[in-house]
Amino acid sequence: MRPELILLGLFAVGLAGATELETESGGHTKFRAVGQAYPADSIYHDVVGSSATDLSASLRLKFNARAGRWSLDSAYQLIGVRADSLEFTALPDDDRRLFQLTKVIDSSDDAAALHRLDRLSVGYTSEKAVVRFGRQALSWGNGLAYAPMDLVNPFDPAAIDTEYKTGDDMLYLQYLQDNGNDLQAAYVLRRDPASGDVDHDESTLAVKYHGFAGQGEYDVLLATSYGDEVLGIGARHAIGGATWAADLVFTKTDNDTYIQVVTNLLYSWVWGGKSMSGGLEYYFNGFGLRGPYDLPSIQANPDLALRLERGELFAPGRHYVAANVLVEMSPLWTVTPTLLFNIEDPSALVQLITSYSLGDNMTFLASLNLPVGPNGSEFGGIDAGLPGRYLSRGVGVFAQLAWYF
Repeated sequence: MRPELILLGLFAVGLAGATELETESGGHTKFRAVGQAYPADSIYHDVVGSSATDLSASLRLKFNARAGRWSLDSAYQLIGVRADSLEFTALPDDDRRLFQLTKVIDSSDDAAALHRLDRLSVGYTSEKAVVRFGRQALSWGNGLAYAPMDLVNPFDPAAIDTEYKTGDDMLYLQYLQDNGNDLQAAYVLRRDPASGDVDHDESTLAVKYHGFAGQGEYDVLLATSYGDEVLGIGARHAIGGATWAADLVFTKTDNDTYIQVVTNLLYSWVWGGKSMSGGLEYYFNGFGLRGPYDLPSIQANPDLALRLERGELFAPGRHYVAANVLVEMSPLWTVTPTLLFNIEDPSALVQLITSYSLGDNMTFLASLNLPVGPNGSEFGGIDAGLPGRYLSRGVGVFAQLAWYF
């Protein structure tokens, strides 16, 4: 039986005992253009030339329903892409997910169209507990740019549009205590992409306790993810007018035990009549290599390579600093300079992100991306393992217009 029919059937059971049905619907369309330059020694230059232009349009339709203690959350996506760099552009797929809710409508060498359900879950909420099953998003941890405790579909630190996190198929439970502390658990069921069978060694089973202690908060995480054992400890505390947070994560694989640490400071202030907020973060990645990097070295480290391939990790190095300052130029316009800095390379990605509200239901988002660093560095271009060729990019631009309804 199709999974969407199972979830709708569960909601229908709850609806049968409810006296009132509440519904909510909406959505958005987004039109995006991305331009990317490639230096002459880039391996991407060999494929697409000195530059690439990627255009995309997407439609997202949301429908949520409440019937007593039962709820149904859904989101449908229609995506069209025309991209010079489609060959190395990751499009959404459900190869590892429990439910196959993505279908490619058409594809060619430089274009693709697909539609999918990015959310489809049924939940039951009591006074102290929440149970939800289906495709949904889950975000854990205190990381701002780098989030080692976020085990399920973390954002790329360089991502510009982070409005919606990709959903995954899971059973989620939360129990709320009288003192405000809560216990959360998630079982993310995945398939082996080779066999198509549900495989516990591909899945994630995690339990996280969140508590309050004085003026601070803490988290304790226990998990198995892709067959590895994970222990995480997090803390958050107010320091004057700022907020300090940190996560410490231990991961035991078949090969070794790795440590990841992230700590950051958030602060808001007013300067020159403009509201500002800034974040400064340090990240230690125990899975990472000491630069300079080359593709064969990364591939020879399976614990690092697998995480990069699966989109769990985006950093091949060990020591990073991330910083950003959001400046409210006006009530409608913000500018956010952002820095991702690999300390050991050294190399960096500098981003200038701006957002402008064109009305109650329309927003323009843009970014200028400038990688800085020598050949062989992360942002200057990792050695591709071929003579004189690097995984390097030049200046990039991003522009997006979103209309909400």
